[in-house]
Amino acid sequence: MTTYNWKLLRAGAIKLDAGGMFGLIPRVVWSRLVEIDDRHRMTLSHNCLLLESSEPDAQLGRPRRILIEAGTGDKLDAKMRDIFGLDGRTIEAAVVETGVLASEIDHTIVTHLHFDHAGGLTRRPREGETPDWSATKPGAASGDCPDVMFTFPNAELIVQRREWVDARNNDSVMTKTYYRDHILPFEDEARPLAGGRPRLRLLDSPRPFPSNRKPSRDEAPKASVAERMIEALPGIHTFLVPGHTWGQQAIAFEDTRGRKIVFSADLIPTVNHVGASYSLGYDVEPFTSMVTKRWFLEAAAEGGWTLVLDHEPGNPLQKVERTERGWFELVPQEA
Repeated sequence: MTTYNWKLLRAGAIKLDAGGMFGLIPRVVWSRLVEIDDRHRMTLSHNCLLLESSEPDAQLGRPRRILIEAGTGDKLDAKMRDIFGLDGRTIEAAVVETGVLASEIDHTIVTHLHFDHAGGLTRRPREGETPDWSATKPGAASGDCPDVMFTFPNAELIVQRREWVDARNNDSVMTKTYYRDHILPFEDEARPLAGGRPRLRLLDSPRPFPSNRKPSRDEAPKASVAERMIEALPGIHTFLVPGHTWGQQAIAFEDTRGRKIVFSADLIPTVNHVGASYSLGYDVEPFTSMVTKRWFLEAAAEGGWTLVLDHEPGNPLQKVERTERGWFELVPQEA
């Protein structure tokens, strides 16, 4: 089995409305957990992972490099950067700081396509660069620049098909979260990878529950998580964790220390979201998030997973343990 060395990358801070981050949880409760600024925003992190296979890839002749998540990037205009308190740091800068060039990333995998997870897949052109793609219709650009470059020009993008379809249709509870300029360039057949390979690969992971019925509150899927995983790349598996979006995926791999690492997406964005009903106000289906969280935490506790939380500004590495009250708690881990 392929194992991976990996690094946690911080692609800058983002500030989001604290009430939105805690959904139906009352302010009197969540205000004990987080600090907010004068605009009622809490500070979060764009957490990403850079993976490198422990052995050289037979086709590449070197270790395979995979990036999980891409952050917001640099395309939002000044007004939106101010609204979200962006500090200007990007995933490209975080990658380059490790000694890896952006052109040396072979694959990117995103949990879902909201701008704070996929915006960094493309970037603004720099002086002298010819754009890879240009927005030609109103509203297609996420900022004040219609032209974009592929941030990781040689990387295949891997995402769930359901997520891609919903992003293309802008099916979200928010009006500005799926932007065309970090989606449409990857469909452009005039911009393939080397050898004519497509830039985009869509996965069809099995659903936890049949789409024609609603599960009960405490119901577990009949098939185990392992049975619902798809091997997206050697040693890297994905599985659906719906609720925040219908096509949101978690990403799992084994590292060189023998740990099962699972990137939990926006199902559990911070250490303060482990509670059953602690879902986001931005979730398309809060009830589904609650059901998903129960079976996900059950599997994490049984499997000894080390979770990486995608927006935790402190320590995002956590293990799951059962509590005497019948739920779960997070226990901080060392990198």
